[in-house]
Amino acid sequence: MGNKLSSSVSSSEHRPLRVKQVTDKPVLVSHVTLNHRDEPRLSRSRSSHETLCEKHVYHLPCQPPPPPPPPPSSARLPLAYTPLSLTCSQIGDDRLARAYLAFLKSFPEYQGTWVLDSLRRTDFARLDRSGETYVDYMGGAQHPESLVHAHSQFLSESVLGNTHSVSNSSTLSSICAHDARDAVLSFFRAPPGYTVIFTANATSALKLVGESYPFKQGSSYVLCADSHNSVHGIREFASRRGAEVHYIPSTPTGGFILSTAKNILQQRYSRDSAPSLFALTGQSNISNTKNPLEILAHASALGYHTVLDAAALAPTSTISLTDTPVDAMAKPSWKCLNDRGSRVENVDVVQVPGTIVTRSASLHERFEDGTINYLSLSAVTDGVRFLSVYLPFLPLRLSCLMHFLTSSLIQMRHDTTGTPVVKILSKLPSKRLKYIGEQSDSGSTVSLIFLSPSGDMIPNSFVEHVAVSHNISLRTGCMCNPGGAAALLGIEDQMALLYPGVTLKDFERVVGRELGVVRISLGLATTFHDVWRVIDFASKFANHQIRQKLWDVWNDVPVGQAV
Repeated sequence: MGNKLSSSVSSSEHRPLRVKQVTDKPVLVSHVTLNHRDEPRLSRSRSSHETLCEKHVYHLPCQPPPPPPPPPSSARLPLAYTPLSLTCSQIGDDRLARAYLAFLKSFPEYQGTWVLDSLRRTDFARLDRSGETYVDYMGGAQHPESLVHAHSQFLSESVLGNTHSVSNSSTLSSICAHDARDAVLSFFRAPPGYTVIFTANATSALKLVGESYPFKQGSSYVLCADSHNSVHGIREFASRRGAEVHYIPSTPTGGFILSTAKNILQQRYSRDSAPSLFALTGQSNISNTKNPLEILAHASALGYHTVLDAAALAPTSTISLTDTPVDAMAKPSWKCLNDRGSRVENVDVVQVPGTIVTRSASLHERFEDGTINYLSLSAVTDGVRFLSVYLPFLPLRLSCLMHFLTSSLIQMRHDTTGTPVVKILSKLPSKRLKYIGEQSDSGSTVSLIFLSPSGDMIPNSFVEHVAVSHNISLRTGCMCNPGGAAALLGIEDQMALLYPGVTLKDFERVVGRELGVVRISLGLATTFHDVWRVIDFASKFANHQIRQKLWDVWNDVPVGQAV
């Protein structure tokens, strides 16, 4: 699965595609003409892989689409740039306007990210129309409307077919697949030798690593305690094949101590030539910790194969596989894999009856489960290009919003006792960015618990009920990261006492309270208005009378009934 495994697989050569415009009338499917160097090959059947390795001339319609109808004379054209100081006054909320002006005074660098406010007005306007404050970007991103329209138009005007054929429709799908792989590799600055494997999600990508990796007796699988369950799941494949599993412990705020991690990697590496794997979580989805990527080079130098879980890291951070090479990197919907593998899925020849199997010459086809979702491939290309445009502005914006959000929550006090309203458990941002292009030392996630005036934890289910009633989309629970959650909540000793068959309810009875945190995560479409609404929502818990009324309503709601 990496550059240290069997070298029997050679990546196929992709020759450049030549596109020629013609003056034909527009057609739904591009006519395809194949120029073959080896004419005798036309006399035998050909696979789609062989066909795509030949030179192509694609005849595409050149007539431009009709121009959009002119807007009514009374309509006001949307402007790309609107001074940020006008945004709040247009909302009509004096408190918000004053808060925004004070925010800009404290964070003047935020104004350099105005392009993201323009994006919010165009591609994410539904958030404002619906009145929903979405702060669960770690759970799932919001789709830009322009990409939906572009992809819908492409599907409406194109005839796509199964990529395992040579028809015009199949060739068009194969072109989309080629473009999507190239876009992903370019986005992550991947050097030659990497390929892209399309999967359902990041969990499927990591499961593929576990299934494919040649664990055996004497192998080691090393991972971080503060990792997603998808990374923990690989230990099942390792254990079944006789490998040992070793954890790098988490700090009280997540992540790990670099020197400790290096020592464990050194001590646990197999000395009998058994292949060993190190899995690194690039950014925790609960503790907000960004782990040092240089640990990957250290592990590789020791002899480990390396896999990077970049599901939480990639949406807001720049990753370069040239600067940080790994054997595999998992990201939702695809996996970047170095140039060798071991798992068979799509094959060239299967002897039936018999035992002979000839693998596909294409590396990605060896790992993809049958036919890929070719209807979504053009959306992958467009999505990667879209994010590439706005990603440079995102760290600076999120740095401003995160510093403002965390400092506001920390300062919040109960009106009756003066005690804190919340306790932030995740890592706080320490580095304040000043310029576009800088990278943050932490993510854009806040994991916390709400406290009563006496200092006891307020049930997360109550907090979530209040959030729903105020149209705020956040998340509560352990975020599928039990190691990170246990570290933040200080229940690692109780975690060690778990027994086979234990349930979450059993665990909660032992601890004596609901388990989990309240997670607020910011993303591409987040604005100051969203953060301000979250702070305003949290302030409801600081007011005794308001909190009591909300509590009474919550207690009257039958279990299982939607509010």
